[in-house]
Amino acid sequence: MARSTTTLVPSPYAAAQAEGVDAAVFAKHAKMKILVVDDDPTNVALLEGLLGDNGYSRVASVTDSRVAVETCKSFQPDLILLDLMMPGVDGFAVLEALREHRSETFLPVLILTVDVNEQTKLRALSAGATDFLLKPFEQIEALLRIANLLEIRRLHLQMEMQQLACEEALRTCSSELRDTKGALAKKKWSDS
Repeated sequence: MARSTTTLVPSPYAAAQAEGVDAAVFAKHAKMKILVVDDDPTNVALLEGLLGDNGYSRVASVTDSRVAVETCKSFQPDLILLDLMMPGVDGFAVLEALREHRSETFLPVLILTVDVNEQTKLRALSAGATDFLLKPFEQIEALLRIANLLEIRRLHLQMEMQQLACEEALRTCSSELRDTKGALAKKKWSDS
């Protein structure tokens, strides 16, 4: 009788839990959008798989950096995972174009690079990069950095919504105050 064996491959969740990381951290922002920009289809497939396996269902990818800005405009991501070393239009140019054309005040960009040069880091940071991850990267570290940046993005969007609500409430109060002041002045004038 043949005996079959099943090999279980531990998921990143299992590895994260072994490291003391709550797996729910990764899926907390599953509805947020992530854009992957990398010229290497293998890297893109790896990132898409990692993200998909951990609950991120709204992921778009481009391997042609020349369409990254247009894709960003149409997809409206909450986070961009950006390779720096790409042919044609490199990641620095993409980052600068994104910062020029982006109307939002905060869009996190996680740089994925093999270049550990200090000058590269400074150049990317000055162009608006939010964080760095060196290739090859540890899956748990990548997932935690992604989760952290998405949480910052979520809080930033929440703060913007609260600010808009406060501004609207202030406009309403100001309008009511003007109306009340006008009514009091009119009453005072008619009483005299």
